[in-house]
Amino acid sequence: MSRLNKNKSICSDGGASNESSAGGIAGESDSHLDHEIAQLTKLRSSPHELFGRALSGRMRLPASTVRMLVGRECNFSGRGRFSSADGCHVLSRYLPTKGPWIVDQMKSRAYVSQFSDDGSLFIAGFQGSHIRIYDVDRGWKTKKDISARNLRWTITDTSLSPDQLYLVYASMSPIIYIVTVGSATTESIANITEIHHGLNFSSDEDDDEFGIFSIKFSKDGRELVAGTSDSSICVYDLGADRLSLRIPAHQSDVNTVCFADESGHLIYSGSDDSFCKVWDRRCFVSRGQPAGILMGHLEGITFINSRGDGRYLISNGKDQTTKLWDIRKMTSNAINLGLGDDEWDYRWMDYPEYARNQKHPHDQSLATYKGHTVLRTLVRCYFSPSYSTGQKYIYTGSSDSSVYIYDLVSGAQVAKLDHHEAPVRDCSWHPYYPMMISSAWDGHIVRWEFPGRDEATAAPYKRAGRIRRRNLRDL
Repeated sequence: MSRLNKNKSICSDGGASNESSAGGIAGESDSHLDHEIAQLTKLRSSPHELFGRALSGRMRLPASTVRMLVGRECNFSGRGRFSSADGCHVLSRYLPTKGPWIVDQMKSRAYVSQFSDDGSLFIAGFQGSHIRIYDVDRGWKTKKDISARNLRWTITDTSLSPDQLYLVYASMSPIIYIVTVGSATTESIANITEIHHGLNFSSDEDDDEFGIFSIKFSKDGRELVAGTSDSSICVYDLGADRLSLRIPAHQSDVNTVCFADESGHLIYSGSDDSFCKVWDRRCFVSRGQPAGILMGHLEGITFINSRGDGRYLISNGKDQTTKLWDIRKMTSNAINLGLGDDEWDYRWMDYPEYARNQKHPHDQSLATYKGHTVLRTLVRCYFSPSYSTGQKYIYTGSSDSSVYIYDLVSGAQVAKLDHHEAPVRDCSWHPYYPMMISSAWDGHIVRWEFPGRDEATAAPYKRAGRIRRRNLRDL
C-alpha cells in the first residue's frame, strides 16, 4: 500500500555479483544459466542417454515422443519403464497452450487462483467477497461457494490446508477467517449457513490496524505464516489458537511470504523495500534479524515462490522482472537503490523507459527474466510442476493481460497465453496434467490445456469500457 522513500545511504555490500542474466523477450536468451540449478534441472527433465542417441552416436535432444516410446518398449534403459526424468522429458514438451475454455465468469476482479497440491480442487478468490472451490475431477462443479466475512477491499490471498479440510482467506484486515471445506454445505455464507472462525493476527501492542497481503499454511498444517502491511511477518499456531511469532521484518509492506520447504524452519519474504529475506526460526528472528538478504530488484517485490528444496526461489518485482535466487548467495548487508524517483507509482504509471535496462550493481540473483509487466497489482510467478516438467519452466501472470512461460535455464520465452482483457494477477499449472488456469481482473477464470478438447474455445473477451487507471489499490 504505502511506498518506501528510497534510502540511498552507502552500506557495505556482500561481495556478490550476478552470475547470469536470461532475457526472455521474443523467445531469445542473452546468456546461458551456468549454475548448479541448471544441472539439477537437466537431471530432472532429461531422458536416459540411450533414448536420445542418434545413429551417429551423439545425443539429440529433445528426443521425440515416438523415439521415447519405442525405446521404452525395447527396454533401451534396462529398466523396462520410464524414469521420472524420462516422463518429464516427454510431458514437458506438451505445454498447456491450447484453448482457452471458460471455467467461470464473475462480475468482479479475480485476485487468487490455485490448484490444491493433488490437483483435485481449484480455488478462486474475487474482489466481490466471493471465493469458489471447484471439483476438478467432477467437471469443475462448484464444491463450495463462499461469501466472505467482513471483507475489506478484496480477497488478498487464500490458502488450503494440506489435508484439504480447511481454507483460510485474508483481506485488508488483521483478522483471517477459516472455513471448513469438507462440510456438506455448498453455499457457505459467513456466520449464516456456516461459521467463519476469525484468527486475530494483531497483538496488544498494535495501535493501528493493518492488512494482510499473503497467507500460507505450513506443510504439516499446524501453522500459518502471513505478510502484513505494517512491515511484519506473523506466524499463527493453529493448535494453540494464538499468534506465536511476530517479526519486524522489513521497512515497508510485506507483500509475500512462504515456507521454504517441508521443515517449516525457513521462511522467505518479499517487500516493497525491494528485498527478499530469509528467516531461520531457530535463530533470532523475533529481533528482526534475518538469516540473510537477497538484493537485486530495483523496486518492490510482489510475489515469491519456493522451489520446495529450501535453497532456490523466484520473485516477481515491480522493476518488471522475475529473478531466480540461491539463498547460499545471501548477505547480511543490503543496499536499496530504486529508481530515485519517488513520484513513480506502479498502480497507475508505466515503468519508465530509462529504467528498463538498469541493473542493481550488487545483484545477487542467478538469472533475470523479462518480457512480462508487473503493474497495477501484485502479479504472481511460479516454478512449473515437478512431476510433469521437472520444474524446467517458470511462469507468471502479467498486467498486459497475458501469461508468460519462460525456460528456466535458457531464459527464452517459450509461450505466451492471450485471452484476457485486464491484468492477469494469478495463474496455476496443474501438478500432474498439462493444464493451466489463468484468472484476471476481467472476472474470467479460463483453462488452457494440451492437446485440448472437442468443445469450442472461448472467444476473446471484450470489455464494454476502458479500465480506469487511477485510484486503484496496491494489491
